[in-house]
Amino acid sequence: MTFPREDYRALATYAPDRSPVDVDLSDNTNLWGTHPEALERIRSATATDLARYPELYADTLRVAVARRFDVDPACVTTGAGSDDVLDSAFRAAAGTGEAVSFPGPTFSMVRPLVLMNGLEPREVPWSEALDDPARLLEGDPSLVYVCRPDNPSGALAPRAWVERLLELRGARGPLVVLDEAYADFAGETLASAAPAVPRLLVVRTTSKAYGLAGLRCGYGVASTEVALEVEKSRGPYKVSRLAAEAGALALRDRDGWMARTVAACAANRGRLWEALDSRGLAPLESRANFILFGAPTGAAARDALALREHGVAVRPFTGVPGVGEGLRVTVGPWPLMERFLEALDRLLRASGRGAGPSDPAARHGDAERPGAGVQSSGALPPESPA
Repeated sequence: MTFPREDYRALATYAPDRSPVDVDLSDNTNLWGTHPEALERIRSATATDLARYPELYADTLRVAVARRFDVDPACVTTGAGSDDVLDSAFRAAAGTGEAVSFPGPTFSMVRPLVLMNGLEPREVPWSEALDDPARLLEGDPSLVYVCRPDNPSGALAPRAWVERLLELRGARGPLVVLDEAYADFAGETLASAAPAVPRLLVVRTTSKAYGLAGLRCGYGVASTEVALEVEKSRGPYKVSRLAAEAGALALRDRDGWMARTVAACAANRGRLWEALDSRGLAPLESRANFILFGAPTGAAARDALALREHGVAVRPFTGVPGVGEGLRVTVGPWPLMERFLEALDRLLRASGRGAGPSDPAARHGDAERPGAGVQSSGALPPESPA
């Protein structure tokens, strides 16, 4: 037997630059901090919390998710982060050598997860998929993955487009997985509707809007049939006791901390978009908690390194439609955005491009920024607020 598997030879470990930096805007986490109720639960941990195994299938978290989206707990599956739920779904839905289709570029872990499970990745350019969702169904894939809002672009595929994709694949077609890691920042979700739609799985996380990335706590909502198969694929004890209980408290959001954080993020997203636009950097419209914009010198990796030397970390990307080489910056409290803009202006001056005003929002007031509206239409049940 060959070791490693032949199809593993193209894989590499996930290795972004994690060296220390003053302002890290590269991970799309919640820069306002951690949900207070979740943090209090962590601080109250006892020896028993750590010495004993957690619940088999994170029932505490399942019930909290069910209440949040008004679904049956049997319609909920959980995992150690949303990528764990994705991994389990890929394994449950497709056999060795079968295809997983997805529009790209998208979440960078999708292709590795497909290959890890011995499956065939089939990437369709986003422009082609949006023009005709049937492109994602070509070749009879066993699973179709869509990130909504997408990472790294921040774009939100229209609801009517999702409905058309589901209509085209039919009730007996491939499993459709909607990755809603950033849906809280978009203001809409299809999680509540998912149990009534055959072979639809909506995957979400507490890592972003709730500030719990360090706990690795994710979940999915689907019909009872789909949820059960994903649970079987992932196995027991995957969500720690503290992660499940802290995540459950955060999802209740009794004092509205998450809602206030999302509102602040949306306001700063619009403000930052205008600041980038005023500098001629072609920012993409975003419905997530980050913005992708053109690399100032046209070389994303070099520009990211230059910003890091100025104390600010962002994530470089290449081959992004409409941008080419680009940088993705996480949106956070405005003082952090000011630090980023100061570093960016130093880079622009060094490259000979000059620098724009630091706060164009002051000139434009509080008018709605690009990407701030919610697109919603069609025949699926009404979506819940994210």
